[in-house]
Amino acid sequence: MKKVFPVIIVLICLSLFGLMFIQLNWVKTTMEVQKIKYSFEIENVINKTRSDLRSRLAMVRGLNPNFIRITDLNSDNFLWSGVSTLPEADIRNIIQTHLNEEKIKLPFEYCITLRGMVENNSRNFRREMFESAYQAPLTLDGSYGLILYIEEPKNYISQRTAWMFGAAALFTIIIIAAFALTIRTMFNQKKIAEIKSDFINNMTHEFKTPLATISLASDALSMEKVRKNPDMLDYYSGIIKSENKRMNKQVEKILQAAQIDKDDLKLKLQPINVHDVIEKMTESFSLQIEQQNGTLDSNLLAKKSMIMADEVHFSNIIYNLMDNAVKYSGDHVKLEISTANSKGNVVIKIKDSGIGMNKETQMHIFEKFYRAHTGNLHNIKGFGLGLSYVKAIVESHKGKIKVDSALGKGSTFTIELPLSSEEIA
Repeated sequence: MKKVFPVIIVLICLSLFGLMFIQLNWVKTTMEVQKIKYSFEIENVINKTRSDLRSRLAMVRGLNPNFIRITDLNSDNFLWSGVSTLPEADIRNIIQTHLNEEKIKLPFEYCITLRGMVENNSRNFRREMFESAYQAPLTLDGSYGLILYIEEPKNYISQRTAWMFGAAALFTIIIIAAFALTIRTMFNQKKIAEIKSDFINNMTHEFKTPLATISLASDALSMEKVRKNPDMLDYYSGIIKSENKRMNKQVEKILQAAQIDKDDLKLKLQPINVHDVIEKMTESFSLQIEQQNGTLDSNLLAKKSMIMADEVHFSNIIYNLMDNAVKYSGDHVKLEISTANSKGNVVIKIKDSGIGMNKETQMHIFEKFYRAHTGNLHNIKGFGLGLSYVKAIVESHKGKIKVDSALGKGSTFTIELPLSSEEIA
């Protein structure tokens, strides 16, 4: 899988670049085709205008336009010699009609010349228009000519095909987005697969140790000398009970995570004194911290400390954060817990002097199954569920949690929870 994954990414990228290259060539070709098409449209306008002007001049001469046959230069020039008498409105109408047929809706000016001299022209026609105008002969020998100036906006050809380019750009963006989403999904799936593998490994180690201990203790209980010794019987029974309790805690963590995923978590909200829960937890951890020659300072300064919370889940929040602080502090535990009030909230801070975290770890620390790298510290166990559970419970209590940390300088977790309505009143 490790070798296949980069190959798939490379193939997707090559496909994307290939499609973009083809798209650009298609745009270039389309522009050329549109230029040629536009030239044919103008040519059609001029040819139809020439034909209609001939018919109009024939009628002026009293001839039937349906029976006119131009067979020599003299008759042709004789017919066109009356072009100066045609009203501007008639000529404009003829040209406008044929422009509309070709769906060219642009302002225009015209000029009809005889050997370079103006014979008939529109009111706003100017000599500087000659350079950018379309020119075509009206007679067989070219003595009479039509100068047609069309006021084309800049990048007119591009504007004519704007919808095509817009559609091409839209579909290109969609393709790029689809490829990006595919790659992102593949990365996420790869990450999920790694997390799953780590979780299974962690769970195996977490359950293997207590199961082995229970197995050894059970074998000991079957020994004759142990059964006859009440102290040893109590000792091994206590080990089994302790390891069983430890396994139950791990199972409970997994079940809690499953409940949060299913939004099946039911809170039993009741008035809770934050200080009471913290003091209870500090008593539980004080012996463990003393055995590690550590210190635990408690500064519960919040004047208002009553919140509406689920006692079990709120106790788990404090327990998990304190447990993490102890685990990641190494041999010298220095733990500080403080409370304060801020804008209708009670603020709880749990600070340690442990190994700390870098910025990247802080970005992912509340993700499920994520476990921070601990360098040479290999005795830290767990599933990576603790902090994700803490965050979910804090948010379900309409609170907020954040972490401030630096490598080698410890971490501080800050929780803000709304005070109960009675406290705010």
